[in-house]
Amino acid sequence: MRDLATLPKAHLHLHLEGGMRPGTLTDLAAGYGVPVPRIRGFGSFRAFASTYLAACDVLRTEDDFTRLVDETLDDAADSGAVWIEVAFHPAHHRPRFGTDEQVVELVLAAMATASDRTGVGAGLMLSADRTKPPSDAVELAHLACRYANAGVVSFGLANDEQLGAPEAYVEAYAIARSCGLLSTPHAGELCGPDSVRGALDALGADRIQHGVRAIEDPALVARLADERVCLDVCPTSNLALGVVERMADHPLPALLDAGVPCSINADDPLLFGPGLLEEYELCRSELALDDASLAAAAGASIDHSAAPADVKAAALAAIGDWLA
Repeated sequence: MRDLATLPKAHLHLHLEGGMRPGTLTDLAAGYGVPVPRIRGFGSFRAFASTYLAACDVLRTEDDFTRLVDETLDDAADSGAVWIEVAFHPAHHRPRFGTDEQVVELVLAAMATASDRTGVGAGLMLSADRTKPPSDAVELAHLACRYANAGVVSFGLANDEQLGAPEAYVEAYAIARSCGLLSTPHAGELCGPDSVRGALDALGADRIQHGVRAIEDPALVARLADERVCLDVCPTSNLALGVVERMADHPLPALLDAGVPCSINADDPLLFGPGLLEEYELCRSELALDDASLAAAAGASIDHSAAPADVKAAALAAIGDWLA
């Protein structure tokens, strides 16, 4: 059996604070005298979101952020990742760090240092928040463009899909795409195929974070396959938040069989448990994906990332070697 840790891959759906190690959360919370948030058994997206914000609360100094970024790239390297795109919403940290520019520059600097140390390429996805008005997304898109040649590579849209249809964010995405950023919104998680169509038609999505409920519309599945739009799939997250009732019901195998490019990702390992490598192993053991399918998912993660051309070429060649 081939070792999945040696399969080159990219991690394209990972929220920075949600990738924190449980031990780091415990250490930081103890140091600041705050209770450790409950991190399992959410039952609803709202409960998950409140726990995520509690994790943000323990990031109070530059050293805290540096530790988080260092450990995130170490974990990526251990999982066999050669590229990572970390989603981040800087407004969560305004109370302690001042301007959004300051916190973005802090994260980018830490990412550059950790990337040099680990050899894992890294880009930042600035992600708008559906709990805020679309005007906030426009401001964030302008900020993302200011750092488009300094480490910001994509523009996301996260939080509860039911609070904001993709069409409300047309202006923000037009700005982000105008400066060369990939369009990478969440869609097709809590809402169905219409959300995925909106991400395609209104936001020009290059990749869709989740997107798995596209399976409910065969014509949409065919479109995703034809247009080569990658779905950044997170199986354990989908199970934990009730998108699927059982792991055996997950549509990833069917999407791959239909020719839809899909990457495999962890979303928020702090909250859901498995990291990137464990998600690949789960897809092998519980979704019965064979090595050819797992290599195809890894290849899609590389192809559809913002990694430099030389990184992509080397990784794709190495995936071929792994499968051969």
